[in-house]
Amino acid sequence: MVYLIDASVFIFRAWHSLPLELQDAEGNPTQALYGFACFLGDLIERRSPHYLAALFDECDTGSFRHTLYPPYKANREPAPAALRRQFGLCREFCRHLGVAEFASPHFEADDLIGTLASRCRAEGLPVTVVSRDKDLAQLVGEDDAYWDYAGETEYGYHDIAARFGAAPERMADYLALRGDSVDNVPGVPGVGHKTAAALMRLYGSLDELFAQPELAATLPLRGAASLPERLRMHRAIAYRAQALTRIACNAPLPVSRSDLRRLAPDLTAIGAFCDRHRFGTLLRRQASRIHASAPTGSGL
Repeated sequence: MVYLIDASVFIFRAWHSLPLELQDAEGNPTQALYGFACFLGDLIERRSPHYLAALFDECDTGSFRHTLYPPYKANREPAPAALRRQFGLCREFCRHLGVAEFASPHFEADDLIGTLASRCRAEGLPVTVVSRDKDLAQLVGEDDAYWDYAGETEYGYHDIAARFGAAPERMADYLALRGDSVDNVPGVPGVGHKTAAALMRLYGSLDELFAQPELAATLPLRGAASLPERLRMHRAIAYRAQALTRIACNAPLPVSRSDLRRLAPDLTAIGAFCDRHRFGTLLRRQASRIHASAPTGSGL
């Protein structure tokens, strides 16, 4: 099993939930760093994964999605400098703990996760996506899992539709129809969660839907009679949204299976890291336990 972590979810969660009093000797906030480091160590202790990678977002406005649709994610406030600084430190901590980490200036973390998931699956390795982002549910295959770590819930392929509204292979089309307000992606006007889910149960894909939009009128939904015409009128919007919500699985990431193998922690580096950021003994003890449980040698 390969564990692929959507790092931003857990960094932002720690940024908003842990006390501002967590600071280094120079007064820089460290709550996001500390929370992410604790999460990462806890995950390793719980699962002891042989293959593990953390994927980070680095492209704010330079992704192919911004080229396709400039207002993409324009509704989000830029991350404050104090938080952006901690993203780099989280990547550094991953390396000290023996965890592979990757980012790209042109592809989002979702796309990197999709690319690695596709490559691992091709080699017969199942994948567990660790996130709370519904978009990533589209990556779950028959033997894979989606782990909402913070919610302490794990979903298999057959659980995704009930949890998120559509089966994994229909998730991008489902999001294209209803839109994604979190990423500022407009969908078909008047199509919400319930209607989009019903359409994806009726049709196998967006292509099938627009080949026979008149079938939508048969759905047992209020206003179904007007649905075919609404879909025809906003076809271009739906396909643009599909291009924005579909995760790219072909990012040019020079990574092989061996690069995802977890290594034993560098206890000296972690000790110095904790000293530098005024962290107590919890992370050091955790790293020592992880190191002690690792097989002989640097690889796991």
